[in-house]
Amino acid sequence: MDLSNWTPAFAGKVLVVRTPRPAARILLVDGQDRVLMFRFTPADRPALWCTPGGAVDPGESYAAAARRELWEEVGLDIDCGPEVARRVVDFRTFEGTEVTADERYFRIDVDNCDVKAGNLTEQEKQLLVGHRWFSRNDIAGFHETLYPADLVELLDATEPAKG
Repeated sequence: MDLSNWTPAFAGKVLVVRTPRPAARILLVDGQDRVLMFRFTPADRPALWCTPGGAVDPGESYAAAARRELWEEVGLDIDCGPEVARRVVDFRTFEGTEVTADERYFRIDVDNCDVKAGNLTEQEKQLLVGHRWFSRNDIAGFHETLYPADLVELLDATEPAKG
């Protein structure tokens, strides 16, 4: 077998090695059925919005991470309840690391909430430039990127039973 002209299928392509990143995310929904989102402005990409949450620390459970992130970013120190959804997604962190994130979602419904960050990281202090409560209609036609992209469907799927 002559392999002198053989090239692997990935020749000329960039191989991306992704780091596993367990993360807890919070769907914080107020009495007007709006979800809290944070706006980030990284230098290497357009502004984006995402739900509160972040990476799970070594040895920490997803539920403990959700509670910690809720305190750090929103100022609420409450139990986040059970995990309501999960997604696995590839992306580049603000630090530039390519990751495969295993995101676990927790939903908290509150009458109202004053957002007062409890303990932001230095990076969050630089990149987190605001927050907003989004209705489903706001999400549908919004002009900036929102994560997760299927947020309306996620809210619908996790909505508590009315009764």
